[in-house]
Amino acid sequence: MRKLALGLLVLALVGFSVAAEETIKIGFFSPLTGFAAADGHAALTGAQIAVDFINAAGGIDGKTIELIYYDDAVKADQASAIARKLIEQHHVVIAISGSYSTPTRAAAKIFQEAGVPMISAYAIHPSIIETGDLIFRVGMGAPVEGVAGAHLAVEILGAKKIAVLTMDNDFGVSLSKWFVKTARELGAEIVFEKKFPLGEREFRAMLAQVRLKNPDLIWATGYYGEAAAIVSQARELGITAQILGQEGYDSPKFIELAGDASEGVIIVTDLNRDSEREIVQKFLAEYEKRAGHPADMVAASAFDAVKVAAYAISVAGTDPERIAEAINGIRHMYDVVTGPFYAFLGREAIRPVEVQVVKGGEFHFFHTFYEPWIIIPPEL
Repeated sequence: MRKLALGLLVLALVGFSVAAEETIKIGFFSPLTGFAAADGHAALTGAQIAVDFINAAGGIDGKTIELIYYDDAVKADQASAIARKLIEQHHVVIAISGSYSTPTRAAAKIFQEAGVPMISAYAIHPSIIETGDLIFRVGMGAPVEGVAGAHLAVEILGAKKIAVLTMDNDFGVSLSKWFVKTARELGAEIVFEKKFPLGEREFRAMLAQVRLKNPDLIWATGYYGEAAAIVSQARELGITAQILGQEGYDSPKFIELAGDASEGVIIVTDLNRDSEREIVQKFLAEYEKRAGHPADMVAASAFDAVKVAAYAISVAGTDPERIAEAINGIRHMYDVVTGPFYAFLGREAIRPVEVQVVKGGEFHFFHTFYEPWIIIPPEL
């Protein structure tokens, strides 16, 4: 009886070992609690959809992807701790940040030092990619987004006098830096500039100063909470200037919070909801089915990060250097939602830049940038 029990235990352990070998572990972190929870849950849902699509199609060489995820609450120290746990406890093959720039920057250093590749889904700060040769990004970096915003403002919307409101964090400052620089180069006058803290909800005094400058356009960085407050209070004060936002606005929560004031707001982002590409419409339908509301660019970017990771593993196996080579070698990748990805240059995905406008309470197509001098990061 004792020998039988021992034999069953050995078989169970062997079975567990085989099962473990058949699973490819991908780490993931995003803010599931706190002020950014809506974005964090959207990113996680997008990543899970990608995992489910890939597993349903046979996984990676017959092996199932396992997404191991944690909540970073948009805190750098928490993201660093999560990175260590994913590396040391879970032995992930690759990690994905579904979070903002500050926690992503912190985690990137840990993954680079440990020799584990990491993909940033949408965090924009330039220093993320500068961390090292194993750190990648599928979303736009701040230089591309800021440059595209300036070309949109000046060349397409015809703005000559621009007011700039900047959220004082990695996201806001890096975006406005490139927007202001490029707008001036294109001949626009920056008639007002002011920073505000993350989480600010009272903008009337600042906007009253903006109104006195009578700008053609307001470039205002922020996440959906700040963005909704800015556009609502601007319209309340009778400001009719075009408001131009960025990917931080790209959430159903922005439209929900801003209501009618969101109508006509234009944003530079990663997702074209009106695209006719099959993968886009398949993703949008599946996301709404699961989440009960429309997808945003955060979800789409996380989906694409998983797709890029899975592709690299299918080509290179689990060796980190070969995974990095496989990502750098991507050319004309169409089976992604925010793409197509033409290539990875400097570990950044090069692809069209989308512009959306709020019409009828929904985001819709406004413009797409394909020009190389806009979609390729200036430093490249």
